[in-house]
Amino acid sequence: MLQLHRDVAAPDDLDLARRAQAGDAEAFRAILRRHNQKLYRLARSIVRNDSEAEDIVQETYVTAFAHLGTFRGEASLATWLSRIAINEALGRLRKRRRQTALISDEPAGDAHIIPFPLNAGSDDPERTMAQRQILALVEQATDALPDVYRTVFVARVIEGLSLEETADLLRIKPQTVKTRLHRARALVRRRLDEQIGPLMLDAFPFAGRRCERLTAAVMKRLGFGD
Repeated sequence: MLQLHRDVAAPDDLDLARRAQAGDAEAFRAILRRHNQKLYRLARSIVRNDSEAEDIVQETYVTAFAHLGTFRGEASLATWLSRIAINEALGRLRKRRRQTALISDEPAGDAHIIPFPLNAGSDDPERTMAQRQILALVEQATDALPDVYRTVFVARVIEGLSLEETADLLRIKPQTVKTRLHRARALVRRRLDEQIGPLMLDAFPFAGRRCERLTAAVMKRLGFGD
């Protein structure tokens, strides 16, 4: 019988959570730096907007750190944070769609819809010039995926989560992950040459100055000095 991976917190997760709850600034900073990129990629896979994804990550940490006492280790800290980020992103997406519906229901001469930018605020010094165009194609192909496939694709292919981790994170069956991933890959392959596959793990980078900037912003919101 297949034994599914059980996503539970590592001792380090529990230690960091306890230290952060006690107000240890270094524990907060360690959590931020460890999970920034994963949360950013997941949020962006839903809202498809760089700056909004960063804002979602900030809100995720503020919400999570306000409720650290509820973290019991039934899931890993990464999964716990990821679920908060996904809920925040989906909430914003629903709100955006409601607002769009309200605007589109108004009489045609009285209102117009302002297009929501899909790729705003590109601040990515980590990318080399040689990779920039290729990675842009990867991101565009990923953005073009239907919602139901996009988050699975980002979690499995770009973020590198296992089948079981993705199923647990999204609270769907492993077979559903397989089916959606297969379809997502087929759609992406129509837009990309197979030779750029090895560069997938470098798509949607969130390191260096971007990571440090977000970490500093969250630390400031939590009341910690420099």
